[in-house]
Amino acid sequence: MWVQREIQLAPKPRGFHLVTGEIERQLPELSEFNVGLIQVFIQHTSASLSINENADPTVRGDLERHFNHFVPERAPYYEHDYEGDDDMPAHIKSSILGVSLMLPITEGRLNLGTWQGIYLCEHRNRGGARRLVITLQGEGW
Repeated sequence: MWVQREIQLAPKPRGFHLVTGEIERQLPELSEFNVGLIQVFIQHTSASLSINENADPTVRGDLERHFNHFVPERAPYYEHDYEGDDDMPAHIKSSILGVSLMLPITEGRLNLGTWQGIYLCEHRNRGGARRLVITLQGEGW
């Protein structure tokens, strides 16, 4: 069985945001899969997806601070700055972290580890709503 849907995540400020629940709420079909895979793909070049800590919000803050240090704004060698100082760093961060995730589905649920959750990594100051293409494949009950 295959299902593909486009969903939208509400606009979020710059930073790392736990969105597992927001994604699951928009995928009622998930419960129809006994075993399978879900691919989550973000249709943007200035945001990314990641899997990380779902319990302690300080992890998300630390990640944001680290990436801002690791990929600074206004580097003198950036040429692509038409949309502001956060634009080119957002593209670099997106390339580093990636735009898609593949996760197992087990008994109608995402089979994440105890402390794992899906992050929307918003690299722009005002990125707006973000579109995801979700592809589910597997066997039903």
